[in-house]
Amino acid sequence: MNSGTMSYVLLFAVVIIMLWFTMRSQSKRQKQHQQLVDSLKRGDEVVTIGRLHGVIDSINTEDKTVTLDCDGVYLVFDSVAIARVVNRAKDAAPAASAEVSTEEKADKDAE
Repeated sequence: MNSGTMSYVLLFAVVIIMLWFTMRSQSKRQKQHQQLVDSLKRGDEVVTIGRLHGVIDSINTEDKTVTLDCDGVYLVFDSVAIARVVNRAKDAAPAASAEVSTEEKADKDAE
């Protein structure tokens, strides 16, 4: 092999290694965020990706949504929109018992 070919092979190898490290770190971040979303509980103080601060009022696992209480204003977000947890709830029930079924949601809307 001549030096030109070796240069291209070396460049290709460096690019492949950089891509591998990038994908690996991205998958780690994705797993950490999924663990954060899975550990959410009613009463947790959270910040969304839009920097909105609120307290989790309810979690709907079917629709993968979270209802936040922002000083009396209730807003519904996709659960992936939660960026971080500021304070964990101390006495709150786990997310599984804080679920809102679609039937309960329909009853709430009907009132």
